[in-house]
Amino acid sequence: MKRNRMKSKILAGEPVFGCSIMVPSPQMVEMVAHAGFDWVLIDMEHGTIGLETAELMIMAAEASGITPIARPRSNRKADISSVMDRGAMGVQVPHVNSAEDVRAAVSAVKFGSGDNRGLAAGTRPDSYGLSRTMDEFVKTSNEQTLVCVQLEHASAIENVDDILDVEGVDVFFIGPSDLSQSMGYPGNHKAEPVKAAIKSTLQKIVDAGKIPGMPASVDNLGEVLASGSRYIYTHLPKLVGIGASEFLRKVQS
Repeated sequence: MKRNRMKSKILAGEPVFGCSIMVPSPQMVEMVAHAGFDWVLIDMEHGTIGLETAELMIMAAEASGITPIARPRSNRKADISSVMDRGAMGVQVPHVNSAEDVRAAVSAVKFGSGDNRGLAAGTRPDSYGLSRTMDEFVKTSNEQTLVCVQLEHASAIENVDDILDVEGVDVFFIGPSDLSQSMGYPGNHKAEPVKAAIKSTLQKIVDAGKIPGMPASVDNLGEVLASGSRYIYTHLPKLVGIGASEFLRKVQS
């Protein structure tokens, strides 16, 4: 397993910028890398990406020098561990609402005694078992893999103090869309109760000495950075939309 440069940057206090891709396309990953992003979010929760294509997208990320992070289909251990076994450098685990959920997510990513990630010989991140001992692979994997948990439900906000106490998490990501829905304002993250919940939770994460994450657009990137967020991504359709609008605006002017 290679060094996780994106993880090193955020642990050093630097923001890292990613792009979320929901469509099954290694070529899109290459484009995002060449465009200058630090990392790519391979979104298997909301998109049409299966495990075989996710592996190809991870390979494209590695070849292009960008860090591959996967959002698994669910917060189930099997879904998390399966993307890790295909070489993802970390996961952004959806729908984490309690300390118990957080502990389950960490154990699905990290090797160790008890009910942790299953250890198999010959997996892709272990170079198919051809280049090092298993002890070396376990040690490097546990050091380099990133765990990001998504707080995207009112219950997660209520339980945030307990959630922040769990060890082994690198990023606490606030998902505004699902959070707004759970609070009765679907899609409206600017509604006052939702804004207040996001602001107070971000502050708690920062005050605890932890790393917050948020999605961002061109319009609110400065605000997201000012909040203390260091794990930041935008969506590929938004980038395409911005470029298309600018192109067509000039055509029509």
